[in-house]
Amino acid sequence: METISISSLSNKIIQQSSNTQIRIPSTFNLTTNDNSSISLRSMTQSLALADNSQSNTNLSRSVSLTVLDLYGNEIPLRTNLNEKIELIIPRDPNIIIPSMTLQNVTSIQTKSHYQIFNLHFINLQQSQSVNNRSVSLIFEMKPLDITQSYLLIYRFDSSPQLNSSINQIDGWSLLCPSNLTNDTFYKYFLNNEQTFSHQSIIFGLRELNLTEYETFCINQSFNNNLPISNQPFNFTSDYELRTYTACCYYLDENSIWRTDGILVGSETNHYQTQCFSNHLTTFAGGFLVLPSPINWNYVFQNADFSKNKTIYLTIICICILYVLIVIYARYKDKKDLEKLGVTPLSDNYSTDQYFYQILVFTGHRANAGTNSKVHFILAGEEDETAVRTFSDPHRKILQRGGIDAFIMAVPKSLGLLNYIRIWHDNSGQRDKASWFLKYIIVRDLQTMEKSYFICQQWFAVEKDDGRIERILPIAGEIQKHEFSYVLSKQAYHSITEGHLWFSIFSRPPSNKFTRVQRCTCCFVLLFTAMLLNILYYDQTNETKTNQTSGSLSFGPLYISSQQISIGIIVEILSFVPSLLLVQFFRRILPRQSIKSNKTKRSRLMFPWWCLFFAYILSFILVLVSSFFIIVRGIQFGDLKTQKWLTSLISGFFSSILLIQPLKIVALAIFFAFFIRKSDKDNEEAEYLDDNDDFDLNHNEEYIHSRESPFTYRSQISNDRLNEGELAWARDQRLKEIRMWAIIREIVFYFYFLILIYLMTYINMNSNAFFQVNHLRNYFLNTNQIDSDYTKISTIDQYWNWLENSFISNIRAQQWYNGDAPKNLSGFINDKSNRLIGRAIMRQLRIKSNLCQTQIVLKCNEDYSFFNEEKNSYKPGWINQTTQYSNSSIDQAFMYQTGDKFDQYMYVGDLETYSSGGYIYEYQGRLSDLQSNLSELHRLSWIDSQTRAVIIQLTLYNPNVVLFTSVTFLVEFLSTGSLIPQYRFEPLTFQVFTSTFQLVCSIMYMLFIIYYMILEIKTVIKMKSSYFYRFWSYIDVGIIGCSWGILGVYIWRYQKSIDVGNRFQETNGYTFINLQVATYINDILTCLFGFCCFFGTLKFLRLCRFHKRLSLFTETLQHAKKDLFSFMIMFFFIFMAFLTLFYLLFMDKIWSCSTLLHTAQMLFEMMLMKFDAYELTNAAPILGPICFSLFFLFVVFICMTMFITIVSDSFRIVRKNTKVNYNEDQAIFEFMLRKLQRWIGWRKLYDAESFEQNYEQLRGKYSDPIEHFPNKIDQLLNALNRLYISQQNNITSENR
Repeated sequence: METISISSLSNKIIQQSSNTQIRIPSTFNLTTNDNSSISLRSMTQSLALADNSQSNTNLSRSVSLTVLDLYGNEIPLRTNLNEKIELIIPRDPNIIIPSMTLQNVTSIQTKSHYQIFNLHFINLQQSQSVNNRSVSLIFEMKPLDITQSYLLIYRFDSSPQLNSSINQIDGWSLLCPSNLTNDTFYKYFLNNEQTFSHQSIIFGLRELNLTEYETFCINQSFNNNLPISNQPFNFTSDYELRTYTACCYYLDENSIWRTDGILVGSETNHYQTQCFSNHLTTFAGGFLVLPSPINWNYVFQNADFSKNKTIYLTIICICILYVLIVIYARYKDKKDLEKLGVTPLSDNYSTDQYFYQILVFTGHRANAGTNSKVHFILAGEEDETAVRTFSDPHRKILQRGGIDAFIMAVPKSLGLLNYIRIWHDNSGQRDKASWFLKYIIVRDLQTMEKSYFICQQWFAVEKDDGRIERILPIAGEIQKHEFSYVLSKQAYHSITEGHLWFSIFSRPPSNKFTRVQRCTCCFVLLFTAMLLNILYYDQTNETKTNQTSGSLSFGPLYISSQQISIGIIVEILSFVPSLLLVQFFRRILPRQSIKSNKTKRSRLMFPWWCLFFAYILSFILVLVSSFFIIVRGIQFGDLKTQKWLTSLISGFFSSILLIQPLKIVALAIFFAFFIRKSDKDNEEAEYLDDNDDFDLNHNEEYIHSRESPFTYRSQISNDRLNEGELAWARDQRLKEIRMWAIIREIVFYFYFLILIYLMTYINMNSNAFFQVNHLRNYFLNTNQIDSDYTKISTIDQYWNWLENSFISNIRAQQWYNGDAPKNLSGFINDKSNRLIGRAIMRQLRIKSNLCQTQIVLKCNEDYSFFNEEKNSYKPGWINQTTQYSNSSIDQAFMYQTGDKFDQYMYVGDLETYSSGGYIYEYQGRLSDLQSNLSELHRLSWIDSQTRAVIIQLTLYNPNVVLFTSVTFLVEFLSTGSLIPQYRFEPLTFQVFTSTFQLVCSIMYMLFIIYYMILEIKTVIKMKSSYFYRFWSYIDVGIIGCSWGILGVYIWRYQKSIDVGNRFQETNGYTFINLQVATYINDILTCLFGFCCFFGTLKFLRLCRFHKRLSLFTETLQHAKKDLFSFMIMFFFIFMAFLTLFYLLFMDKIWSCSTLLHTAQMLFEMMLMKFDAYELTNAAPILGPICFSLFFLFVVFICMTMFITIVSDSFRIVRKNTKVNYNEDQAIFEFMLRKLQRWIGWRKLYDAESFEQNYEQLRGKYSDPIEHFPNKIDQLLNALNRLYISQQNNITSENR
C-alpha cells in the first residue's frame, strides 16, 4: 500500500517483486472528488489463478493494481487509446524453454525443386480456440552461419507467393546480421491485433545472395522495395527455428480470463510478457511454445533409405515380427479349437441317462502334463462309479495348463459326493509320465450343483511323496479359501488376461479374445507408444539440460518432475487407445455364437461383422503411426534416431519383463490375501454357465463319432502298480532325471567354458607384446654399450643415458632422408607412438643425518617415509634466495605433493616411495630439453641424498589402439650402487571393440546369472554342508570373479572418461598419469586369469563319472589328512634350511641375498636345478655340507614320504572302487547302456533288459480271462468303425 498525490501518479512506475512492473501514462482519467491524495494497492501472486476457460496462464504470475480514495473505496482509472497502462508480467522462473529445432535445409539442394521460399506452417487455433482469444506470435530463427542474411515473408490462412509476377503476402522483413552473435538470434514479432480472427500463418524464408546482401543490408537503399527473385532457393547454411505465442489476460467480474482490449507488446520474450491496457484490474500473461512444424520439403527430400536406415529397418523388422507372431498365433488358435468343447467319456453306456460334467485343471508347472492313462472312481453317499478313464481319441488331454471338460454318464444319481479316487498307470514316456493336478470340479447337470476336489499335488514317482494314486475329499469352504488355492487361480488369470504380451502365448483356449487379436492389439499399442515417445523425445532431453531445483540426479542419471510428467502423459495417451481397442475386440460376438433367450448379457456387445472394422481401425492406427514415426526419424537423422531407439528398447523390455510381471504378481498376492472370493473362478467361468441349458451336441467345437448301435464301455482292469513295481519305476525315473541333469551340466559347462575363453581372448590385445617389445628395444638401448639402460651402475652413466638417449627419443626428429616430421607434433621419435600429455621426472630424497661414528660427519641412510626430504630449495640445493630465469629448473628443486600431478605411491624392488617429490616436466622443444638437462646436471640435481628417480610418460599408438604407461625407476642404494628398473604396461580403454564382443559379454552375464541362481538353489538345499565341498569354492570363485570383471569394466570405463576430461581440460599440457588405470587393467587381467583357472579346474569335476579318471580326486580326498601332517613336517624342515642358507650365504651369493631369493633357490634345488660350484666357491667346507644335508632330508626323505603317501592312498582307493560302486559311475554306465541301446551297438543282455523281461513275465503269468473284456472292446470298436463308414457311404450316395 502506497499513498501519493494524484499529480504524482502521472508517468509513475510501480516496481514490484520478481521484476513485476506497472507504468501509468501521463494522461489518464480518474473518477474522484478528492484531489488531495490517493492510495495504490498492488499485489503479485506467484501463480495465476486457474479458471475453466482453458487459458495458458499456468506459467505466469498474476499482477493487480487498485486505486483507493481516503476512505478505502476503489476509484476507476481509465486511459485513452493512444496512451495505455504498460505492464511487465514475469513468468514462472522454473519454466523450461524447449530448444530450437534444426532445419536441415542444405540437404534439399541435393535434388531439383522449384520453390522460391522454404515454407513453415503454424497453426494458431490451438492458442486462440476459446472465447475468441487473440494471441501474439513470436518467430525466432538462428542461422548456423551468423553471417547469412534472409528475407522473411508471411501470409495468414494461405501460402505466401512472391516473385516478379505475383505478390501475395501480408508482411515481410529483412533479417540482416548487423549485430548478430553466436548467442543471439533473429526475432520477428506479430501482436495479437495482427493475428486476430486468423486460423493459421505460413512463413517463407530464403537466403539472400551476395548482391542482395550488399544492396539491402549494407547500403540499405531499398526504399521499402522487396528483393524479388524467381530462382529456387539455395541455402548454404542450416538454421534453427522456434515459435511461441504470448497473450495478455485480465480477470473480469465473473473470474474469467479475457483478452479483449489488451495489446501484447514487442518486448515480450521467454521470461516476461509486456501488456498494454486502458484500465486496471488483475492481469496475467499467457505463454505457449508451439510444436515445431514438420518441414515437409526436408522430409521428402531426405526420405532416402540410405540416409535413414535405422528408422526404416526398425519399422520393417517390427512388421516382419508381427507377421511371424501372427502366423504362430493363428496356428495356436487352430490348436485351441481342438481343445474346446466337452468330451463324453469313452466308457459311457448309451442307456445311462444321469450326467455329470467333470472339469480337470492341470497345473502350469514344468512338465505338469501327462500322457499316462488316468483312471478315477467317483463316490457319493448313494453309490460310486466303476473304474472310469479320462480319454479322448480326437485330441490330447491333461496337458500343461489345460482345462479339460468331460461328460460322465451313470445309471442313477450318486447322491451327495464324498470323494474321488484318482490315479494313473505311469505309462507316459520320461517326463510325460508324471502329472500335476490342481483341482477337479464336478457338476451335476440335473441339479447344477458343483463340487470341488482340491489337489495341488504331483502324481509322480519321482516328486514329492512319490505317489501316483490319491483320494481327494470334497472341499469345504475353508479349503476353498486357502491361500495357495486362491493364489494359483488369481495368478493364472492375471497372466493370461492382465499381461497382454504374455497372453499371446498363454491365452485360455475357451476365451473368445483370440491370440491373433491379442497380437494385433499389442502391436497397435507398440506403434502408438513409439509415436508418442518419438514426439516427446526432444522434451525429455530438454529437461536434462534445464536442471531445476526440484530435480534428482544419480551420477549420469537425471530425473526431474518434467520427465516424470512426460512419461505419465505418454503412458496414458498410449494406454487409452489400446484399452479401447482391446475392449472392442473382447466385446465382438463370435460368428457362430448360439443365441439363447436365457443368456443374460449385462454389457454392450457387438455383432461378429464388427471384427472387420476392428482390424481396419488397427491397421489405420499402425499406418498413421508408422508414417509419422518415419517422418520424425527423418527429421532426427540416423544418429539421433539410434539414440531414441536405444532408449525405446530399454524402456519397452523393462516394462514387459519387469514392471508388468511385478504388477501382476503383486496384484495376485493382494487379491489372494485380502479378497478371497471362492465363488468367483475365472477359469471355471469359461466352461461353466449356470444360466445355460447344457446341450452336448452343440457344446463341442468338433464332431465326435456318430451314434452306433454297438455301444460299449471299456472294462478297465485294476492295473495299479504294486509297491515293487512302483519302486522299480521310481528308480528308473530318478536315473533318467539324473542322466539328463548330467547331460545338461556337461553341455552347459562346455559352452560356458568356451565363452570364458572367448571373453578372455577378445579382451586381450594381441599387439600388446609387440608394443612392449618395441618400446623396450627403443628406450633401453641394450645394443649400445655406452647407453644401455639395463647396465647403468653410476650416476654419470645415468646422466649420459638421459642426455644422449632418452631426450632424443621422446621428440620426433627428421626422417631417414632428411624430411621434416610433418603432422607428427607430440609423437616420439619412432613416429608411431604419441605422447599423451608431458613426461615428468620425479626425485625422492632423504634427509642428511649425523653419523653415529666420528669417521665422517654426515650419513645418508636408506629411504623411508619418515626420513624423506620435503623442504623446497633453490637451484643447486641451496637455501639462499636467488633469482633464476628458468621456471622448470626452479620447480625441479621445489617439493610438490602428488595431488598436482596426480601421483600415487610407487613400489620398487627395494622400497615403496611416496607420491610427492621434486618434479621436472619435460616441456618445450628438443633443444630446450637438452639445455635444461645439462643445467640440472651442472647443478647436481642428483646427488648423494637421492634415493629414487622415477620417469613417467604415457604413450598412445593409434595404429593398434593401445595406451602404454612407461615408467623408468632407478633406485639409489646407500651403498652407492644403482638398480635400474622399467615397466611398459599396455592397456586399452575400449569397452566393446565389436558387436561380437558385445554379444559374448551379454551371453556371459546371462550365463553367470543363471549359474548364480543354480548355486543359490544348491545352498538352500544343502545348507551348511555346501561349504564343506571343495567344488563349492570353485563355483563361488567363478561367480565372484565374473561379477568382479563387470565391476572393473565399469571402473575402467569411468577412469577412461576421467582421463579424457583431464586431457581436454589441459589440452595435453600436463602429465596424464595412467598408474591407476594400469592397476585396474592388471586387476581385470587377473580376474580373467582366475576365471579361466577356476573354469578349467571345474572341468575336472566331470571326471567323477569315469571310474579311472575319478581316482585322481578320490586319492587326494583320501590322503588329505596324511598330506596335511606331512606338510607341517615339511614346512619346519624347509624353514630350517631356509634360515641356514640365508645366514651363511647372504653376502656371498645373489640367490641368497634375500629370504625370497633363498626360498626360490631351494625350490629349484628340489627340482634338480642347482649350481654346486657356486656354493663351493662361496664356502668350500660349509657349502657342500649344507648341500648334502638338504638333499638327504628334503629330496630323499621328504619327497619319498610324499610319494609313499600318495601311492598308498591310490592303492586303497582303487581297491575300494572295485568293491563299492559310486552313484555317479552307476549313472554313467546307465547312460552308456541307454546310448548303446539307442544306436544299436550292443544287444540287450538279460541284466540290461530287466524292464522288457519284467513286462514279458507279467504277460506270461497273467490270467488270460483278464484280456477277454479288452478283446470284446476291440471287436465292438471295429464294428463301430464299419457301421459309421457304411452310414457315410449311404449319405454320400443319397446326395
